[in-house]
Amino acid sequence: MPIQTSCSDDGRTLTIRVDGRFDFSTHQAFRDAYEQGGDSVSLYVVDMTDTTYLDSSALGMLLLLRDYAGGDAARIRIENCNSDVRRILAISNFEQLFAIH
Repeated sequence: MPIQTSCSDDGRTLTIRVDGRFDFSTHQAFRDAYEQGGDSVSLYVVDMTDTTYLDSSALGMLLLLRDYAGGDAARIRIENCNSDVRRILAISNFEQLFAIH
């Protein structure tokens, strides 16, 4: 499965792991992943350890997550990006919208 989720024991942190290609084919699974967290989630972590590809629809999905999580007040961390994914995020100025580690 390209999208996997896990929630912290206290229910405050939802981790969404994207395996393989992050593109339009994962749209519904990604949306379902962050919507299942519920109201107690205060931090979203998008783990891209095994993400091999990212396209413009994936950037749009990250923006939808940001809106869902509270817009400017959202707490979202994007972690473990490979150099290609990190470059795409940098070119798109996503470093201004998300905490990228």
